[in-house]
Amino acid sequence: MTSQLQQLKQHSLVVADTGDLEAIRRYQPQDATTNPSLLLKAFSLSGYQALIDEELSTVKASGGSREEQVKHAVDRLAVAMGSEISAVVPGRVSTEVAARLSFDTQASIAKAHELIELYDARGVSRDRVLIKLASTWEGIRAAEVLEREGIQCNLTLLFSDAQAQACFDAGVFLISPFVGRVTDWYKKETGSEYTPENDPGVQFVQGVCERANQGGYDTVVMGASFRTTGQVLALAGCPRLTISPALLEELEATEGSVTAQIRAGEGAGKPTAPLNEAAFRWGHNQDAMANDKLAEGIRRFHDDQLELESLIDKRLG
Repeated sequence: MTSQLQQLKQHSLVVADTGDLEAIRRYQPQDATTNPSLLLKAFSLSGYQALIDEELSTVKASGGSREEQVKHAVDRLAVAMGSEISAVVPGRVSTEVAARLSFDTQASIAKAHELIELYDARGVSRDRVLIKLASTWEGIRAAEVLEREGIQCNLTLLFSDAQAQACFDAGVFLISPFVGRVTDWYKKETGSEYTPENDPGVQFVQGVCERANQGGYDTVVMGASFRTTGQVLALAGCPRLTISPALLEELEATEGSVTAQIRAGEGAGKPTAPLNEAAFRWGHNQDAMANDKLAEGIRRFHDDQLELESLIDKRLG
């Protein structure tokens, strides 16, 4: 009998939620996702040290203020690491726009253009890259513009039906509804433990997949933020699943059959009326969990960005 990981790959495209090249080579995912937290971890990996030194030397030689150098170095390192990953995965690499821009549409668009230009300079075409944006109203509007320009996007930190619907309306290429962080919130609020069958995070992503199917939307749903393999397997059949190396290892080490729990493309294919800004904000506002987790997620990514900038500042000397 084959491993659960190999069985899972029969139902969903598996994406590595890491910047660790060794782990990516081992588990052979289709795509890889990165974020400031993962870049911060990658900063300490031995395999990236020569690349980091090379990029920081280039930034230092380019001149400018220290603040400008540090911010430019973050972008260059994100793209350099993404380029290394793109040489290992057959699909796409997600690279994130800084969390501090989550409420600025025009600045998000400009930063996405900068990242794509950096990838182009390294010989990585835009069709190998997904620009990762927070699923705020402003982030979704930025994605709508970028998609029309042929720059495809991954909308992250997605916790509410309103966020999902607005992304569908905008024609976003891919969304990343979170599982584990949703469940974390409900565990804290209720004091309850959950099985994969009644897990609120799993149920949320199942609902997003159902909404996509019933509306006939082209947007790819990628379940994210898993805490257990039980959550992963409960979403077998979701078009894509981004999974940490620790859970990939557990799935690879476990034999057993995996059955699709979600079947794509079986809905009525009737889109609902698009949400305007007021309806989006009201719908999201009515979900206490989604409000808390979106705000917290942006803060956490920003904190990791600041820590990464601090490390870079020290390395610049």
